[in-house]
Amino acid sequence: MAKKEETTNMVERFAEFKELKHIDKTTMISVLEESFRNVLAKMFGTDENLDVIMNPDKGDVQIFQNLEVVPDGEVTNPYTQISLSDARADQNPEVEIGEEHTREIIFEKFGRRAILNLRQTLQSKILDLQKEAIYSQFKGREGDLVSGEVYQTWSKETLLIDSEENELLLPKSEAIPGDFFRKGETVRAVILRVDNKNNNIRITVSRTSDEFLRRLFELEVPEIHDGLINIRAVARIPGERAKIAVESYDDRIDPVGACVGVKGSRIHGIVRELRNENIDVINYTSNPELFIQRALSPAKISSIRLNTEEKRAEVFLRPEEVPLAIGKGALNIKLASKLTGYVIDVYRDTGEEFNDDIYLDEFKDEIDGWVIDALKNIGCITAKNVLAMPRDLLIEKADLEEDTVDQVISILKAEFED
Repeated sequence: MAKKEETTNMVERFAEFKELKHIDKTTMISVLEESFRNVLAKMFGTDENLDVIMNPDKGDVQIFQNLEVVPDGEVTNPYTQISLSDARADQNPEVEIGEEHTREIIFEKFGRRAILNLRQTLQSKILDLQKEAIYSQFKGREGDLVSGEVYQTWSKETLLIDSEENELLLPKSEAIPGDFFRKGETVRAVILRVDNKNNNIRITVSRTSDEFLRRLFELEVPEIHDGLINIRAVARIPGERAKIAVESYDDRIDPVGACVGVKGSRIHGIVRELRNENIDVINYTSNPELFIQRALSPAKISSIRLNTEEKRAEVFLRPEEVPLAIGKGALNIKLASKLTGYVIDVYRDTGEEFNDDIYLDEFKDEIDGWVIDALKNIGCITAKNVLAMPRDLLIEKADLEEDTVDQVISILKAEFED
């Protein structure tokens, strides 16, 4: 009696799992039948001559074995054959040799080991099914905004649990500098990727992705959610500064004003979520010159010379505007370049022509590569970019030694003197 109860309870527990994990009835029956067949195949060597009938409404299962009737004494495989006398004795008195005899198998009679094997097989298949469902649910949702409760934090990542008990992993590299989470705190992020390696589902989320900023604006600005305002481009340096270009499909709506809100009411919530990341909202335009000019705000540009094929822009500014265009830590020019898709070279507007300018990469034989990279990071792409910038500003922005900057200036000046 105890064994019968174990099997019944096991079926009931499967039904409970089905309700919890939203597994449909058809799948439930299929998985349970397959589990029985796998265990029976190991016991009998095959399941081809077995009929497994699930009765989900009654919570039980019936198993029938179809055997070939052979003459007495000629049974070679008791799992596929039965002697004529045994078949007639098993409530089938009119059966003949060569016909099929069906008998019911009482699974509980095979003992506790068989029941244990069935339970383990069933649990394994349920786990696989659960992982497949999670993978299918999240795979097409990259970029979607999700929320999770902080469950545990390690040195390299934080584990979040969403409302359906799914595990979300936030790597430290995808967290905003300054993020500090406490257990039980609710954290928002976007789904970055969903991996399935060796049947191990990993849902990685991000707070540094450009998409995270997009989703926050969609959440806070109804006009974006309703499609009246479109986000055309986003550029971020997480935790520091961001630029976002927006346009309105309704002439009556000011896209910048709508995104900022009255007295900054809409954008303040986003800034707090991003750990006080400064956000510049600008009007998008298809005119690249005007777009670059707006992207470099608050600097005022004197003139721009574009190379649309190479996606390069030579921007000329008065000397006092150069630091504004570059920005602290070169953040402004980096974000402007990323937002517009143009490599932006900044020049002092002295009235000189720069047709004979030379890219810094041409000086690798005389200037160390790391020095060139430091200069490029602050927007100095060419020799005249460097020469147009005040010496003190070069030292400060590029974080270089005075002797190094003097040596670079000397090399570049010599090139043009020649």
